[in-house]
Formats: sequence, C-alpha cells, structure tokens
Amino acid sequence: MTRILSYHLLDVFTDRRFSGNPLAVVEAADGLDVATMLAIAREFNLSETVFLLAPRDPVMSARIRIFTPARELPFAGHPTIGAAALLAETRAGDALARNGLVVALESVVGEVRCDVLRGRNGVTYAELAYPGLPHPGEGAPSNAALAEALSLAPADIGFDAHLPCRFAAGPAFLFVPLASRAALDRARRRPEAFAAVMGEAVGAWLYTRETVDPAAAIHARLFAHGLGFEEDPATGSAAVAFAAVAQAFERPDDGEHELFIEQGYAMGRPARITLRLWIESGALAQVAVGGQAVRVAEGKLRL
Repeated sequence: MTRILSYHLLDVFTDRRFSGNPLAVVEAADGLDVATMLAIAREFNLSETVFLLAPRDPVMSARIRIFTPARELPFAGHPTIGAAALLAETRAGDALARNGLVVALESVVGEVRCDVLRGRNGVTYAELAYPGLPHPGEGAPSNAALAEALSLAPADIGFDAHLPCRFAAGPAFLFVPLASRAALDRARRRPEAFAAVMGEAVGAWLYTRETVDPAAAIHARLFAHGLGFEEDPATGSAAVAFAAVAQAFERPDDGEHELFIEQGYAMGRPARITLRLWIESGALAQVAVGGQAVRVAEGKLRL
C-alpha cells in the first residue's frame, strides 16, 4: 500500500526565497525507519531534511529527527529553526501574528525551546535555546597541515588572538580563523589532506572578521566532511559551537552579547545567523541561535 506524506520546503536564515539554507520538512513521519528517512533525505539532496514525529511528552510540540544525505545528526540549527517556524505558522498562525509563540521540540540532544515571532516584514523569526553548552574537542592540526588541506598559505591562518580549535554542539566542528575574506574566498579543499585533519569533525568552519555587511561580526564558510554534500550555506550548530570560540578568544564581559554571522555568499545563497551568548563570571553560561525562515514549496511524498 502506498503511504503519502506531506512535505514543505523552506529557506532558513534568510528573509528572501532562494537564498539562505534550503530545508525539507516531512510531516507525520511516525513509523518510518532509519533507512527510509535516509532514502528520503537523499531524494531531496539538501544539506538536511527534518522529520516531524509525535512527541513522547504530550506537552511538547513535536519530536524531530534530522538527516543529511549520508547520516543522521543529533542536532542541527537550520532544521530546528525551520521546523519551529513551520509549526508555528501552520498550527497557530493567528497567535503567531498577535503575540509570538514558544515551540518546544524533542531532539536527540534534549528538549529545545524555540521562541517564534512574526516580524514587521511578515517573515517568521525563530530562535532556539541550545540545551547545554558547547564542549571542546581534541587539539587542532598545525597551521601547515590546515594550509595544505585548504589550499592556503600558513600565513593565511589566524588573526588577533584567534587560533584553530575544535568545539562541538551536537556535531563537532573544526574552527579555522582566516586573516582575510580573500583567503576565505580562495580556500579549496584538497581531499586527502582535508580528510587527514578532520578527525571526528563533520565540517571545517572557516571564518574571518572581514564581512560584506558592516553589521555582521563574522563572515564564514563551512566545508562539510562525511555528510553527503560539499559546502553548507548556513550552519546553525556551528554557530552555537562558535559561542565557545568567541568566549575563548575574545573574553567578552559578563552579560548578554549578540553577533551577526554571514555565510553562504560563496554559494550564491547569502544567509544571516543571529548568535546570542551569555557570560557569567567569565564563563559561557547560555547560547541561542536564531534566524528568519520563508516557505518556498509544499507537496506530497509517495512511499
């Protein structure tokens, strides 16, 4: 018997269609096994596809599972934000327009609270509070090894106090600061050398202070590793982990701090990620990541 599921396509971390990070959201996915979810993610062939399931706790809005074309992820930012925005719009659009909503999602990393608002431009904005804190990984490769992996010179790597490092927020990432946007633009992976430096990281997040938008603090690219795609237009989980990088190298004062991160320009899909972090007694205490999301298409899957 053919089973039919509804799906939506959204662009996340943008207020314009056909920019930001595209996302597929599959509704009522209860009963699908891992192989089927993976096959559907490969069919969409986007960086991630998120599946909505009935929550185990009835007070929650939904349970989510996130797949790339190659594997399941315990957490990812743009699927979580996109799912929250879609649920708010389709289940309680009037309340969203009046007051905003809280969407609570069950995920592999725990319960994720998402505050969802309708902006003055009519575009939905969702912000997730990460349930925990990023944690450091193993030591970073040498500048020489990174330069070889990224087709750069060792002098291109690092700026101010920033050095290569590893942090994880769900998935693990290798963070590589670059001295200029020109270096970031010309970075190209050398497959064998790139694989050799990645370790458990699912991506190398290259970043620089030189931005396109003067309001942005960071310009970034994400070269993926083992996820079934090459580059990501906007990476919310890396932004969560970057809060620990910012705390380690910038040493911000106690209180709340907000950073805008731009990504996706090299792919022709400009994206804007809002990162908020709270510092208490000199330590990172809380992290939230947010962005806008617009619906692009919807349809039916036949299984």
